Amino acid sequence: MIDRRLTVLRMVAETGTVTATAHALSYTPSAVSHQLKTLSEEIGVPVVEQHGRGMRLTPAGRVLLEHAHELSERWEAMRGEVLAAAESRHGGALRMCGFSTAAGSLLPAAAEAVRAQFPTGRIGIIEADPEECFELLLAERADVAVVVATDPLPPRSDPRFAQRDLLTDPLDLLVHEEHPLAVRKEVALLEAADEDWIADRPGSPYHQLLMMACSAAGFRPEVAHRSHEWETGAALVDAGLGVSLVPRMARLPSGYRVVRVPLRGDPVPSRRILTGIRRGSERHPLVAAALRALEEAAERFTAC
Repeated sequence: MIDRRLTVLRMVAETGTVTATAHALSYTPSAVSHQLKTLSEEIGVPVVEQHGRGMRLTPAGRVLLEHAHELSERWEAMRGEVLAAAESRHGGALRMCGFSTAAGSLLPAAAEAVRAQFPTGRIGIIEADPEECFELLLAERADVAVVVATDPLPPRSDPRFAQRDLLTDPLDLLVHEEHPLAVRKEVALLEAADEDWIADRPGSPYHQLLMMACSAAGFRPEVAHRSHEWETGAALVDAGLGVSLVPRMARLPSGYRVVRVPLRGDPVPSRRILTGIRRGSERHPLVAAALRALEEAAERFTAC
């Protein structure tokens, strides 16, 4: 029930352009411009202004943005408390989003648990990169996100979102089964410093993880091949074209001549997995159930 024009304002502040805001909210650019125009007219002063090829908030718009964050949090909390008071196990919708590994493991388990608790609830899962997940939350196209803690995610202090640690996912070295390191119980990442590496495109969360882990180990990897999917990476390792890092939680298809070798270190190279929701929405029964289910799924993974 928050004025949708405030949602548009918040998204403009996030994306910096009318076009990106329209895409995130599934609006047309003209509809976004109209919303901003009528909001400025109702307030009595401009809330946005042209800035190069994009838009930025005016001083008045920034003050309004702060209040919009407060209103959103209060509305989310109020809605959650009202639904909890109804004590209904029926109806409602929950939309969860997450990166590929989470979308293939943690989110289905959470969806199954929530559906058991809310049999007629409508549950949807969206696979999305971490940065996109927070845009989906802000646009109210998702309610719970599972993301890898990498730049450029919002800081924990961001007034729009509530984030919490979910689990730490260790990284393994993926090598061909005939590689000398394949017989080891564990290795130091530095032992693979002279290998050809398989990595995702620069700027991606996986590429950041690889570069940070190798930097901490004291070397810069020689990236010979680019791969976005875990299956593609496994196929390249199977062909003897290099080695890669693979999260413990990532599921690899069978049939490839590859071996996961655990890494040792202090700390062990790993990725941190977080949950994110709109601030205040933790009182929503379906959101609360999803967070509990995700924590239980994470505990099961950690215990393995």
